[in-house]
Amino acid sequence: MKNHKLSFLLAFLLFTSCFTTAQNNKVIVGAERTNEYLYMLKDKRVALFSNHTGIVHGKHIIDVLLENNINVTAVFSPEHGFRGDAGAGDLIASSVDEKTGVPIISLFDGKNEKPTLEAMSKFDVVVVDIQDVGLRYYTYPITMVRLMEACAKQQKTMLILDRPNPNGHYVDGPILDMKYKSGVGWLPIPVVHGLTLGELAQMVNGEKWLPNDLICNIKVITCLNYTHQTLYTLSIPPSPNLPNMTSIYLYPSICFFEATPVSLGRGTDLPFQIYGHPNMQGYDFTFTPKSMKSALRPPQQDRLCYGVNLSGLYHKDIWSKGIDLSYLIDAYRNLNMDNFFFSPFFEKLIGVDYVRKMIVQGKNADEIKAMWQNDVNLFIKQRKPYLLYEE
Repeated sequence: MKNHKLSFLLAFLLFTSCFTTAQNNKVIVGAERTNEYLYMLKDKRVALFSNHTGIVHGKHIIDVLLENNINVTAVFSPEHGFRGDAGAGDLIASSVDEKTGVPIISLFDGKNEKPTLEAMSKFDVVVVDIQDVGLRYYTYPITMVRLMEACAKQQKTMLILDRPNPNGHYVDGPILDMKYKSGVGWLPIPVVHGLTLGELAQMVNGEKWLPNDLICNIKVITCLNYTHQTLYTLSIPPSPNLPNMTSIYLYPSICFFEATPVSLGRGTDLPFQIYGHPNMQGYDFTFTPKSMKSALRPPQQDRLCYGVNLSGLYHKDIWSKGIDLSYLIDAYRNLNMDNFFFSPFFEKLIGVDYVRKMIVQGKNADEIKAMWQNDVNLFIKQRKPYLLYEE
C-alpha cells in the first residue's frame, strides 16, 4: 500500500513538473510583455502599424494601448487592411476604425507606399505589432522597412513588438538580385530568411539597406521562450489566403505559381495547398476556383482545373524539403507552354534570372537548388550579428 502511494506521488510530481515546464516554455510574444514597453509610450503620440494579427491575450493591441491611456493618434494598415479581410493585392482606402475612432492610414492604397509628411506629423513613436511569415515576397515586412525609412528621415522612433517567425527554422532560396527589386522583393535577402521582424529591422540598420545610409531608431521587445528551432503555430491566419499552417509551410514553394497561368487554389478552400490548370493531363484531382471575398478574380475562375492536392502532406515532409521547385517544374513540363508559361513577375518572386533558364533547360529541382546554396551559406553568416534568438 505504501509503495502504491509512493508511486502515485512520484507520478503526480512528474506530471506537475512536466506541466510546469510546458507552461514555462510557452512562447510569450513581445506584445504580451506590457511592463517592458507601456512606460515608453506615456505622454507620447503613438501610431500603430498592425492588423488583425496584433492580439494580446484575446484583445487587439490597439485596445490594450487605449485601455492603458496611451494616446494612439493613427493606425497604419498593410496589404489586406487593418482588419485583415481584403484580398491579395486589393487596394485599401484610408478610413477610420469603427470601434475606436482612430484614423486608419493605408500604406497599400496604390498611391502612398510610404506615409506622407502629414501622416508622419501625427506621431512621435510608431508601434509595430504584426505577424509575419518569414518570406521575402510577403508584403508586411516590406511595408515595415518603408516605414523605417520614413521614420529615419523624420527622426521618429519605431518600437517593434516582436513575434515568432513560423518559417524561422531554416534559410532557403537565392538572395535577391536588386535589379529585380519590387513590391514583392525589397531587400537583398533569400526567399526564406528565417528572421523575425525585430531581427530583420536590426539587419536593415546594420547593413545600411535604407537609402543614403539612413538609420532608423528602433527598439525591439523580444519574445520569451523562442528560438529559431521553435515550431510556432499561428492561432490567427496572417492573411486571407494563408488559412492554416500547411498553407504557410507550402507558401515558399507554391507562391511561384503566381507568375504562371496555373491556379494555386485562390478561390477555393485550399489556397496555397493545391495547384492545377484546365489543360493539365494525367491527374484525377480536380477543383474549380470561384470568386470570393478573399479572391475576387482568381486565376482560372469558374474553370475546371486538373492538378495536385498537397493539403495532406505531413508538415515534417514539407520542412525537410524547404523550397521545393518540383511542383513548378511538374506543371511547366505537363502544360508544355514554353515561353507562355512564365511571366516577368517570376523573376521578381524568385529574385534571380537563372532559375527560369534552368527550368527551361530541363534541370531538376535539386540541381537548381544547388545553385543558390552558396547564397544561403553567406546569408546565414551575414545575419548572425543581428539575431535576437538562439539558432
